[in-house]
Amino acid sequence: MNKLLSTFLVLLFIGGTLFAQKAGNEKLFKDSHIKKTMKKALTWQLKNPKHELTDWTNGAFYAGVFAAYETTGSKKIWKAMYKMGEANQWKPGPRLQHADDIAICQTYVDMYRVSGEKKMIEPFIKMADEFMATPYETADIRKCTWWWCDALFMGPAAFIKLGITVDDNKYLKLNDRLFKECHDLLYNKDEDLYARDIRYKWDEPGIEIIKENNGEKIFWSRGNGWVMGGLVRTISELPKDWPTRDFYIENFKEMAAKIISLQQEDGLWRASLLDPDYYPGGEASGSGFYIYALAWGINNGVLDKESYLPAVEKAWVGLNSLIQPDGHVGWCQPIGADPKKNFNADSWEVYGTGAFLLAGSEVIKLND
Repeated sequence: MNKLLSTFLVLLFIGGTLFAQKAGNEKLFKDSHIKKTMKKALTWQLKNPKHELTDWTNGAFYAGVFAAYETTGSKKIWKAMYKMGEANQWKPGPRLQHADDIAICQTYVDMYRVSGEKKMIEPFIKMADEFMATPYETADIRKCTWWWCDALFMGPAAFIKLGITVDDNKYLKLNDRLFKECHDLLYNKDEDLYARDIRYKWDEPGIEIIKENNGEKIFWSRGNGWVMGGLVRTISELPKDWPTRDFYIENFKEMAAKIISLQQEDGLWRASLLDPDYYPGGEASGSGFYIYALAWGINNGVLDKESYLPAVEKAWVGLNSLIQPDGHVGWCQPIGADPKKNFNADSWEVYGTGAFLLAGSEVIKLND
């Protein structure tokens, strides 16, 4: 009898725990909770600034800030973006042909679309035209203008948003050329993933082969997260009849199928996609960009909801577990060019917050 009672109590405890977990998880998908958590993470990040405001890190962050503004309608968030733009004099970063230095311009264009203040895009137009008129000098590693996969988040959306906004297709055509060059250089058709740059390709003459600890090819989670996020922001802007639109959609769908196959039990992705056991603990920035991209795919009918929604829901629960009590997004790999293990709950970066905000802006639409 005592044994039966003990068994019953254990089962009751397990059932209660599972019920509580389910109830807690369901809360994470409520509109009010998503907005509250986004605002908390954003408030903390704005109080803890980092890097030059035109830096690529802040380009990614403010992409998330604008998404948070659209999601919440907060005037406070708008004021924070406006303050940033004024501090930058609405200028790109200093390097003319470096994609990192135009990432912040995505936010300028988005804000111009709301306010109509021409000063928000005039410096970018000047820079973009100079960019197009200036030949790019390649090198052994820099074989094309956008020679590293992160650039596909930084540059494409900026040029396309500008082209759509000022009704000039030359910027869309420029993006097509630069994006395709990067794709042809770095996309691995066997794995449906991008090498971070040419140093991580296995079939490039004269390049030393670098392997993961388990002997697999190195595919950086955040690097591919940048690409997935960039594809989303590219596809969402391109006209339905744009000649190359199907190329971007196909690339996105190939990557999406691969990415969900690499999701770990906690719902997150490891810093290295093909050697997850060597990199314990989910990484916030890569995971955040994947959630953003996959949820967008569902919301826009590009990805099959039945196939992808379970992965997104599991990932969103996992990502929320990385939010620390003070609101900062923990477990974010620091700046780098390849997978690293040097991060923990106290590790944060502005692009990690940006990725979380972008993810939340699409997860909340799953309720529509």
